[in-house]
Amino acid sequence: MQEIFKIIRIDEPDFGCEGLPDGQALKDEVTIETQSGSQYIMKIEDALLYEKALNEGDRFTVDENGNITKLS
Repeated sequence: MQEIFKIIRIDEPDFGCEGLPDGQALKDEVTIETQSGSQYIMKIEDALLYEKALNEGDRFTVDENGNITKLS
């Protein structure tokens, strides 16, 4: 059985006037909570969060290949 995670908070990095370094994908710091109540911070590409329509309060799983699946 896969563990279910809940998104508590999404923080986008601030690169100031210099902007995102060339060749790097924008990664957000995502505070997640495990089923046991532990909290961790994961770095997840901003584009992936939009693609999967993941927002604060949503639940998701991660498979053995690192693929994220949003739960309804």
